[in-house]
This record gives sequence, structure tokens and C-alpha cells, in this order.
Amino acid sequence: MRFLMLNWRDPRNPLAGGAERVTLGYLSGLVRRGHEVFWYTHQFEGGPEEDSIEGVKIIRCGGVWSSRCLAQRWHRRQKPFDLVIDQHHGIPWFAPWWCRAPCIAYIHEVLGPIWDAFYLWPWNVIGRWQERWTHWLYRRVPFWTASKSTLDSLRRHGVQSITIIPYGVHTVAIPDLEAKPLAPPVRLIAVSRLAPNKRVDQAIRTTRILLDHKLDVRLKIVGTGIVEANLRQLASELNLDRSVTFTGPLAEGEKDRLLQESHFLLHTSQREGWGLNVIEANAMGTPAVVYPVKGLVESTLHDETGLVAESETPEALAAAIVKAVQAPERYQFYRLRAWQRAKTFHWDTVLPKACDWLEAQARPGSGSGAQP
Repeated sequence: MRFLMLNWRDPRNPLAGGAERVTLGYLSGLVRRGHEVFWYTHQFEGGPEEDSIEGVKIIRCGGVWSSRCLAQRWHRRQKPFDLVIDQHHGIPWFAPWWCRAPCIAYIHEVLGPIWDAFYLWPWNVIGRWQERWTHWLYRRVPFWTASKSTLDSLRRHGVQSITIIPYGVHTVAIPDLEAKPLAPPVRLIAVSRLAPNKRVDQAIRTTRILLDHKLDVRLKIVGTGIVEANLRQLASELNLDRSVTFTGPLAEGEKDRLLQESHFLLHTSQREGWGLNVIEANAMGTPAVVYPVKGLVESTLHDETGLVAESETPEALAAAIVKAVQAPERYQFYRLRAWQRAKTFHWDTVLPKACDWLEAQARPGSGSGAQP
């Protein structure tokens, strides 16, 4: 079979994140099953027009405004595809109206308030309206997502057919859960693109609050992004130069080592499709403390695999950490349950069912590609 993924970024794009990693996981799984897989994406500086990643053929052409027209032009020159996957990141590719093949939509999260993090009025309002209108336009196109919260949002926008396929992780759970006493300094870690919607500044403010309450903590921030300079300035203004460390992007092995050493992963995003790095931390025996937002309340089971703060504030996040520190035996329970659950999300478990479903969508008569 021939599959085509339409997505604004590919894994080698400097702005790529967890969405691109899991997308590659699914597509490379199809390649290993003997299928021919293409990924059409935006061009970026220094990126070759044609590339290959784990057997997936990458085509880079155009940008935010031009890529959709160029994708149609490229598509007309190709042999027919058995399935086209239109991945939504705020603005879709409108593939059901031009791809001439079965088509499904793939979405990680309904952006909603994230529009406010990147755009001022009136563009944020226009973005929200456009997103709701687009989902209604796609209402008869089969959707695929990873979390129930995204499913619920899509249903409110009128989408009729939605399948949940959980994210997989490449991270192999540590073979044994070695002792990790919850002793000072309490080691915190945030792993994220440093973008406005990730609100890493609130993890920094949480660190300041904990220190002010005489809890010895250290925070490591793994990743890079457009707000890194602002975050560094904030840490300096809060006199956290010795307590907050910016590591920049790390190789997977080094990232896993830091996750394993840490006591808690902090996640303060506005909204997530799931929270991939929560499961990666759990696989290393590290529970998460997260904000009560869509996606994160599913990847972290409150008071079982970690803690969900009572509100989206640094004060609430700090209170949850203090609560955990005061109950070290409960913390060890979180570690055990998180580690056990993370094993069920490895690609070896997730991928066979995901590929089966994608192949079924590509078969004639599957019902994919229905247009409004």
C-alpha cells in the first residue's frame, strides 16, 4: 500500500516536537510492514527538498501559506495513494477535497486557548473561530487522535467519527525500579519545547515558591525554543541562577538519564494532546506533577501515577510537590505504578494495533474519505 502524511513539520525541522516523533513512530511502523510511505511537509532553512527518515520518504516544499497549493501540484504527479492522512495543527490541508483517495484526519489536540498564547486580538479570536468552523467542515471525515479530551472537543465541534489510538514511546522502561529516596535536594525536571503555550515560566516560579518555603529543590529545563531567553532572564530575576539549569536539547540517552535521576517531572502546558514526556519519565521511574489541563489529566493518573495540581498556578503546583515530599511512602507507590503503566505504552504494544487500523482505513469500502 501507499500512504501519504500531510504535516507542517517533519522530525528534522528545528521546531519539531513530540507530535513529529509519534507521527514518525506510526509511519516507520508502516514501512516495516512493507508499505511505501511519504511525508509531505513545509520547507525549512537548510533542509533538502527530498529526504528519508527510517524509510519514510520526506518531501519538503512551501511554507505556511504556499504548502497547500504546492502539495496539490505535487500530488497530481504521483501514483495513486491508498490512504492520505491530513494532520491538523490549527490549519489543516483540506485534502479530502483534492486528494482523490481515502482520507482521514489526524489531530493531537484542539488548540482552543493555545491561540491566545501565540496571537493577539483579533487574530486569536479568528484562529479559534476558524478551528471550530474547520472541524465542522470535516465533520464526516474520520478522525484519529490520542486522548478522550480531544475526542470530546471534536464531538462538541460536530465531528462524527473519531478513533482513539494511544501514543507510543520508544523509551524502554528501566529493567528494575532501583531505590530513589525522596531526600533533599528534590530534583525537578521540565522537558519541553520552550514555547509560550508550554508555560515553562510557571515551573520556574514554582521553584522559587518551594525555595521560599525552605524546601531545597533544583530544576533542570531540557529543550530549546523561542522563549528561552525570556526564561533565562526570569530565572535570573528570581535569583535562581544556582537552582535552575538550562541544558538545551539533549540526546535521548542523556535525557533518559536525567529523567531517571529526577524526583518529579513538571508539566505546566496550557493543553496537550496527551503528554508524551510524562510517559517517558514514568518509564524511568519518575512520576509527574502536572497542571489540570486536557491531555495531562489522562497521561497522569492523579494520586496513582503522579499528582494533578488543584489549579493552573505555580502555588498549586508547589503545594502538590510539598504534599508528596511529606508522604515519602506514597511517593514510592507513585513511582511503581507510573513505571508499570509506562510499559503498556511502548511501541511494541501500541504499533501493531495502530498499523492494523491504518491498513483497514486504506482498504476499499472502509468508509474513509467521506466528504461533507
